[in-house]
Amino acid sequence: MNFLVTGGAGFIGSAVCRHLCANPAYRVTNLDKL
Repeated sequence: MNFLVTGGAGFIGSAVCRHLCANPAYRVTNLDKL
C-alpha cells in the first residue's frame, strides 16, 4: 500500500512516517516544504 505524508518533517508527520515505515508492506513518500 502506498502512502503520501505531507508535512512529514514536523513533529506529528515524522511520528506518522515512523509508524508507517515499521510495516514492510507499506511504501511511504514524505513531502515537505522546508
